[in-house]
Amino acid sequence: MKIKIKSESGFIPHYETEGSAGMDVRAFMDLPVTLMPGDRELIPTGLFMEIEPGYEVQLRARSGLAVKHGIALTNGIGTIDSDYRGEVKVSLINLGKEPFTVNNGDRIAQMVPVRCERAVIEKTEILSETERGHGGFGHTGVNDDNKGNC
Repeated sequence: MKIKIKSESGFIPHYETEGSAGMDVRAFMDLPVTLMPGDRELIPTGLFMEIEPGYEVQLRARSGLAVKHGIALTNGIGTIDSDYRGEVKVSLINLGKEPFTVNNGDRIAQMVPVRCERAVIEKTEILSETERGHGGFGHTGVNDDNKGNC
């Protein structure tokens, strides 16, 4: 697949290694932004994309920022749709215990291109039966040997 990228910062995301699934996305801003614990902020990247139809680009947290500082994406995984042409911005949240400062050029997320299918929704009144049925969260993780431990 091909992604056309316009970059106001001059930085173009790229794969760091042959086995990398994602490409780093960097902050592009005039002044640093400090996130206090619990704060959320929309961080600009200076990137604009043209993504082929049938694909999306997912924005995901960087594991190092998450583990070391508690920095996550507010929406878990951000989706950039193939018909969006605006600036890519990353919604960060500080789940850590200390303030965290984002500086211009910092790697703040990673982008992963993903093929996506369009579903055809069919309204119905009856669904097929399954072994699981209505079993909810944790339902399949309980067994007799562990006495309810998942």
